Amino acid sequence: MQTKLYVGNLSYTTTEDDLRNLFSQAGTVTSVALIKDRDTGRSKGFAFVEMSAQVEAEKAIQMFNGQNLDNRALKVNAARPKEERSFGGGYGDRRGGYGSGSNRRGGQGGQRRY
Repeated sequence: MQTKLYVGNLSYTTTEDDLRNLFSQAGTVTSVALIKDRDTGRSKGFAFVEMSAQVEAEKAIQMFNGQNLDNRALKVNAARPKEERSFGGGYGDRRGGYGSGSNRRGGQGGQRRY
């Protein structure tokens, strides 16, 4: 088991300091990363907490999985490794937009604007 924990079902008002204070009851907290929406800056409702030792991480899971914080039952488990993301999928080509990309400057139906 690793020392990095996934903490889910967080209230949008929960802060990194709240998590650091809570998880310090189980041992030494190395880092806290509250995941936020890049556009709004609002919490996405989950975080990653890293403990200094595997024993402390296991203790934190036992202590806090299902415990209430800000009126929400926490979900705490070992974090899974980040999956590789492909750049494919979506609509059109990799240049963004819908279709062939021949109409990137605007206009209609591929007509050029001069």
